[in-house]
Amino acid sequence: MKAKQTAITLSAKDRVELEKIVGDGNVAQKIVKRARIVLMTADGTGVMAIKRAVGVSKTTVWRWQEYFVEAGVAGLVKGRSKPPGKKPISEAMKRAIIEKTVKERPAHATHWSVRMMGKEMGVSHTSVQRIWNEHGLKPHVVRTFKVSNDPNFTEKMEDIVGLYLDPPEKALVLSVDEKSQIQALDRTQPGLPLKKGRAGTMTHDYKRHGTTTLFAALDVASGAVIGECMPRHRSEEFLKFLKKIDRETLPHLDLHLIVDNYATHKTPAVQRWLKRHPRFKLHFTPTSSSWLNLVERLFAEITRQQIRRGVFHSVPELEAAIVKWVNHRNANPKPFVWTATAKSIILKRNRAKKVLANLAAGCK
Repeated sequence: MKAKQTAITLSAKDRVELEKIVGDGNVAQKIVKRARIVLMTADGTGVMAIKRAVGVSKTTVWRWQEYFVEAGVAGLVKGRSKPPGKKPISEAMKRAIIEKTVKERPAHATHWSVRMMGKEMGVSHTSVQRIWNEHGLKPHVVRTFKVSNDPNFTEKMEDIVGLYLDPPEKALVLSVDEKSQIQALDRTQPGLPLKKGRAGTMTHDYKRHGTTTLFAALDVASGAVIGECMPRHRSEEFLKFLKKIDRETLPHLDLHLIVDNYATHKTPAVQRWLKRHPRFKLHFTPTSSSWLNLVERLFAEITRQQIRRGVFHSVPELEAAIVKWVNHRNANPKPFVWTATAKSIILKRNRAKKVLANLAAGCK
């Protein structure tokens, strides 16, 4: 296609004004570029050369060539007036979009997308996105939850939160649990490394080379970790780990262990061992309340930093990576700071139970 050509002949006055604009360091660069386009055009420079020299597109060159012919130097300085935009969305329409988002679902999907809502309400998807952002709505995001129905929830929760916020003297508070079924996964093909403009890659499929279980005891005060990998997570392994804790802590200190309700923590063999070692005191979390055990935060961290994107050709290689991570953390341990009070947890749980009760009543 033949390039558009606009002939421009400058008067002496126009040339002086344009050259003054180009040479004035206080003039906005967008106006300087317009003046350069006109000057170069008047000097016989082609569109492609102007485009490269000024750093604009061909359409921009054409636009300001034509507009100078129409409006002169004053038009370059003032700029082209924009046509009126679309009529802003009314407050009533915004409220309708919000109401539909939070109270209704599309007939053929579990949640609204911006395009579904835009089509439903006759507005652009960008308008829907802007309204959702203004009101903090994210229909595509869902968070899991479980409200504990443990009849002794309050008593158990207050006991554990008390250990976090006001630990006993001459004692260690240890958050203990096991992360089971950690898979030694190897990728079927090597991935590409991270580089500028491209994320690192991993194949979606993998080879399984077995599993291990990480037993961990997190010192709540210091953040240090006692850890050991074992092939299974039965009461025999739990007893072995208790003995490791016994060896690796100062003998004159009482040990308060926060554990969940897993059956291996309550077997007769475990109970007999605990009676022979009275400095061990187990504190059980309420049912469906693993979030009360701080070691779960540790497991999330090791999963994110070492396990999820790791490539392991065997279980020993996986276990070596876990041990290396634990040792690195223990070289400069940092505790997870618990801040929630028992009162705030009880209030939140009561609100959740009330909402669930109202939902259940509404379904009848």
